[in-house]
Amino acid sequence: MKHNKFLFTLMLLTLVINNGYAQSNKLKLNLDDTGQTYIKASVRMQFWARYLNTNPGTTINNENTSNAVDFSVRRLRMNLAAQLTPKLYVFSLFGGNNINPKSEKDFQFEVLDLYAEYEFTKEFALGMGESGWEGLSRWNVRSSASLLTLDAPLFNLLTVNKNDDVARGLGIWAKGQIGKFEYTLAVKDPVQYGVTASEGKVDYAYNKPRKRTSGYLKYEFLDNESNKSPYSGKTGTYIGKKSIFNIGAGFMYQPKMTSQLVSGQKEFYDFKNYALDIFYDAPINKEKETAITSYLGYFNTDFGPNYIRNVGANDITSGGTSFNGSGNNFPMIGTGNTVFFQLGYLLSKAKNNSQLQPNIAIQYSHFEALDDKMIVYDLGVNCFFKGHSNKLSLGYQNRPVFQNSNNKLKVDERKGMFVLQYQIEIN
Repeated sequence: MKHNKFLFTLMLLTLVINNGYAQSNKLKLNLDDTGQTYIKASVRMQFWARYLNTNPGTTINNENTSNAVDFSVRRLRMNLAAQLTPKLYVFSLFGGNNINPKSEKDFQFEVLDLYAEYEFTKEFALGMGESGWEGLSRWNVRSSASLLTLDAPLFNLLTVNKNDDVARGLGIWAKGQIGKFEYTLAVKDPVQYGVTASEGKVDYAYNKPRKRTSGYLKYEFLDNESNKSPYSGKTGTYIGKKSIFNIGAGFMYQPKMTSQLVSGQKEFYDFKNYALDIFYDAPINKEKETAITSYLGYFNTDFGPNYIRNVGANDITSGGTSFNGSGNNFPMIGTGNTVFFQLGYLLSKAKNNSQLQPNIAIQYSHFEALDDKMIVYDLGVNCFFKGHSNKLSLGYQNRPVFQNSNNKLKVDERKGMFVLQYQIEIN
């Protein structure tokens, strides 16, 4: 089935490519003389070469390993969108994540987004289908094509691959721009997922999933951002192309999402989240084409008492004797408070028109389940050859390793990971 979907998508893209190049040398086919209606396609790939210091007790095929070197495809995206009338927009996104030595034979090429949206006015549009449209913050609906740091801040994908599908879900939403305000309100059907409740451990409830509601409101002081797709206005860095200064606030709520046994009785907990954030991205010297990008967000997340989840991006390992688990996993998501900060500076262009952008990101979390603060930092540099369509990134991530000592979860040591990423996009 997955191969059929791949071939079908490839055929559609080939059709658009052939027609698009015949008209305008781009993957776009205009459906009228004005260009108001069109079909547009793109293909994007992110390739990783990585060196990883693994968590204690990590194994690969039951062989202990303290470090690993691997090559992978971090993301594959094929997009096909159509403005069928000036009011009706159809969007589809196909692909998958993490084609690596562990998953290569079982990689799933999936439908990620598939929806239709009708814009009644600029102030109000209504959409329905499978999508990433959701509220809470800038970062739970974001563009992985235009990231500032090497990878996305994954902590904000609160239920990723549990009761959602690669951070997406089926639902309905309303969105619009009213002057300098932009809003999103969404109602989603969570995936039917849950585990049998156990004593003293909060996890996803095995029950009829309640609807998840979310919203996000931001005020745009300078240029307005696009809200065409879930990702078009959630850019990580504009690399000096716009002047953006936004403040935003959002929420996400699902009743009875988690549960546990308390003295043999099942207790349910509502999923309650609130966030505030600030994003600034603007040119500094237009002649030298330098720019700054910064983000600061505060997140209050509540899954129920002491909920905690270890996550590691693109993990190829198993085993693990620390609380973190194997590979590059660390306690990324949980009940508590998180402050997240990013900063990047775009240097002036070199003689060959390439540009460097050093950057830093810090996740500072105070989770109920941990006795120490959970602090992860990322350092990196982007080299843009042709904007985000052709860029090379080098990143270093440093994470804490937690151990259970005298019934306290405290940081025992820290581990690192280096990643060289190349991104190419055809559009």
